[in-house]
Amino acid sequence: MAGKCIALIAHDQKKDAMAEFARRNQDALSNWHIVATGTTGGRVLDACPGLTVTRMKSGPLGGDQQIGAMIATGDIDLLVFFIDPLTPVPHDVDVKALTRLAVLYDIPMALNEATAERLIKTLNH
Repeated sequence: MAGKCIALIAHDQKKDAMAEFARRNQDALSNWHIVATGTTGGRVLDACPGLTVTRMKSGPLGGDQQIGAMIATGDIDLLVFFIDPLTPVPHDVDVKALTRLAVLYDIPMALNEATAERLIKTLNH
């Protein structure tokens, strides 16, 4: 994959926050190839129709694992994953595997908006 690639993922209760993050940072995100899990990618496209987003499967259907595989093959440069710490998710093992891979392969990772804002600004300069 040519250019910088960012993965965007958000738990159900954080999808509005991810769409708003994308809207606020639309100019910066236009410099990245964007991959996202299914529903999150749809929400980002609704908020920012001008962005190009490659949508994977939804997280519970294997999207987290698809993005994890991309991390392992060196295709992801930045992971932004808005995790909802208050709502249990049935595919929690997939979420942990994905974040473990990001740590293992030393991929910058933001798990909340404050960190995502700082990373997107830092990595675009």
